[in-house]
Amino acid sequence: MGTRREPTARQLRLAVELRKLRDAAGLSSREAAAKLGVNSVQISQIEAGTTGVSEERLRRLAAQYACTDEALVDALAALATDRARGWWEEYRGRLPTSFLDLSELEHHAAYRWDVDFLHVPGLLQTEEYARALFSSRIPRLPESELELRVHHRMRRRVIIESASPIPYEALVHEAALRINVGGRTASRAQLARILDLSEADGVTVRVIPFVLDDFADVGAAMVYAGGAVPQLDTVLRDGPHGTVFIDSAAQLAVFRTLFRRVEAVSLTPERSRDLINRLTKDL
Repeated sequence: MGTRREPTARQLRLAVELRKLRDAAGLSSREAAAKLGVNSVQISQIEAGTTGVSEERLRRLAAQYACTDEALVDALAALATDRARGWWEEYRGRLPTSFLDLSELEHHAAYRWDVDFLHVPGLLQTEEYARALFSSRIPRLPESELELRVHHRMRRRVIIESASPIPYEALVHEAALRINVGGRTASRAQLARILDLSEADGVTVRVIPFVLDDFADVGAAMVYAGGAVPQLDTVLRDGPHGTVFIDSAAQLAVFRTLFRRVEAVSLTPERSRDLINRLTKDL
């Protein structure tokens, strides 16, 4: 297979998981290459995500690494053999790579959790709300790129609006719902949109109310995408230097715990809808 100049996050994840399996087996890249009958450069390229790996070779590697988790090996094989070009590819070279990586991750996710404190999660946003957010960016985006980002964000909603949506749960702080974004009319339409989606199959919206005890240590905004197996779950965090993809087992366990803690103190879906209804009437 030819080498890649810029592997996607999904391709890099396969590379990382194969490296983890080799490390768990206690083999060096040279030893792994010898067992497979290839040179160590090929192993290094596979583990860097710069070259692909066939299903047959992947399964041979897993066998050499004594991996007995068949579900994980099957999931890795699916990662290795996926050659589909999704709708997000039309934005390649026009939007930052992280936008495309997020779209691809969502497309393959088994489920999706969001926790947000300052903004309505992207999958719940209206076009007007998204445009207002992107318009506030400093330095200001060119109009053409702003509209591309809005259009891309609207297309991402397919994972919860298609005929076969994935399970989606959003935990949104009351502050995010009260912040006026794009004017009163746009904010009212945004709240109405959340109410509509909260009634959709597979969508659960819970509000984190202002009045809570012992909440200071669980304020971690996140996007959590469930993989085909738990080992392939991914957390996304927005930082000062861009989006960070988190995949270590220890960190994933922490974020799963954090999500359940925030979920436990959030309002029920019914009480959340009541609160959003009141906020809509107050605008």
